[in-house]
Amino acid sequence: MTELPPEPFFSGPGLDRADALRADEAALRSLAVGHGALQLKWSDGLPELTAEGRLVWELPSTPELFLGFDGESARFSSIENVTADARTAFPLMALLHADDAPLFAAALSLTRWHSRHGFCATCGHLSEIVRGGWSRRCPACRAEHYPRVDPVVIMLAEHDGRLLLGRQPHYPPGRYSALAGFVEVGETLEAAVARELHEEAGIRVRNIRYVASQPWPFPSSLMFGCRAEAESAELTIDKTELDDARWFSREEVAAALHEAPDAPFLAPPKAAIARTLLERWLGA
Repeated sequence: MTELPPEPFFSGPGLDRADALRADEAALRSLAVGHGALQLKWSDGLPELTAEGRLVWELPSTPELFLGFDGESARFSSIENVTADARTAFPLMALLHADDAPLFAAALSLTRWHSRHGFCATCGHLSEIVRGGWSRRCPACRAEHYPRVDPVVIMLAEHDGRLLLGRQPHYPPGRYSALAGFVEVGETLEAAVARELHEEAGIRVRNIRYVASQPWPFPSSLMFGCRAEAESAELTIDKTELDDARWFSREEVAAALHEAPDAPFLAPPKAAIARTLLERWLGA
């Protein structure tokens, strides 16, 4: 049996999030000063890494967010002002160890949400951190607010053994990747896949299948990887969204993934779920 490629980067269980403890503020305070408790160390708005790509921890000083348990030891984070986007963080993600990636994603998304959502969206009053940092509550109107997660579909369309990939204006020269877009209100994942492919590339698709998902902490998306079959190969490219889109053969995709000198395009980085989608399509 052919072994499937690994799960998308940032996927995996991460820490034991210990949801049952989040409402017990006294227990969380006790954990923060208990044996083995550590706090995530940040540098320049991102979690700091060792030379081996592991997260750096220090003794708790501002344990504002309870991240969970690593074995028997509690893990915390402060609230940081996160300014980095995916493009500036890609060098760090290339170093990040896969075992620490799920926690990196969770901590980055959570602390960014707190740094940007200090006021109640209902009445405008300053809100308070509750449940170990996994929600905020307004002391004035009692509304409770939870970290947002934005659903995004990212998809491969196939036609006669070839794969549709596109490039956005901000991509490095030569890079092509899977098309993607946000799921809109009142829309299923399948409907979003079909709509985005038609809007960006002018194709109609059928047989839409879910492949895998990935948390993407820039700022806080959940990527739903899908595949679909295109009814024709004729493209009408939306130049406001894409610089280009074209069909690639299996051999061309393989060359890109193996970084062959004559590869026709630069493949997505390994931290992106688009890379996983390409690897699984090639393996299938």
